[in-house]
Amino acid sequence: MDKVVIVTGGSRGIGAATSKLLARQGYAVCINYRQSQQPALALVDEINRSGDEAFAFQADVSNEQQVHAMFEEVNRRYGVVSHLVNNAGRLFTQSCLADISAERFNQIMQTNVLSCFLCCKAFINQTGTKRAIVNVSSAASRTGAPFEYVDYAASKGAMDSLTKGLSLELAADNIRVNGVRPGFIHTDMHADGGEPNRVERLAENIPLKRGGTPEEVAESIAWLLSEQASYVTGSFIDIAGGR
Repeated sequence: MDKVVIVTGGSRGIGAATSKLLARQGYAVCINYRQSQQPALALVDEINRSGDEAFAFQADVSNEQQVHAMFEEVNRRYGVVSHLVNNAGRLFTQSCLADISAERFNQIMQTNVLSCFLCCKAFINQTGTKRAIVNVSSAASRTGAPFEYVDYAASKGAMDSLTKGLSLELAADNIRVNGVRPGFIHTDMHADGGEPNRVERLAENIPLKRGGTPEEVAESIAWLLSEQASYVTGSFIDIAGGR
């Protein structure tokens, strides 16, 4: 197929919205998930019933062997993975840095940074035409997320550096690498951090006075993947209501 994309962490939130939008735009979509099988299968069913193309693949994308297995299955079904969205991420309960354990810090780095590295490497090492990567970072990479998620912010800062460096390595091959930095988006991830209503609490401090939606983030991801963004690489779109 001409447009084939893997969306890591694709079964919920921003990943699910992105998977649905890209499927509507004619991509064959591999919806990667680690544990959320039922939401992933339900999403695949929804996409396929609409006449679009998707399948779900379980893989811990911080595990190199599982990443290779995922790419091999997509290659077998559809051919080369032409586009990649590194969306898989993890967040722990709000905490000051002094109370964050080394184990937690390592888990955050493994899930958020190592997974991005491994998927980018597998993507690049395929044989065939590759077009674009979008890495889903966070506004926390700019703010540092003090008193809440310094470890998460550090992992997203690392992802930003990886995005910039890789964009320069791949520019001569006409493979574009960009990032989006969402902030204050209505997703389940805030519950993972122990405050499901965090966006509502902070809304008055956001210049646009509201939280964003996963669909709004998905639109930016889809644009960066598309040929409409053919002269954009090494760039970031901040999707945080003006913060």
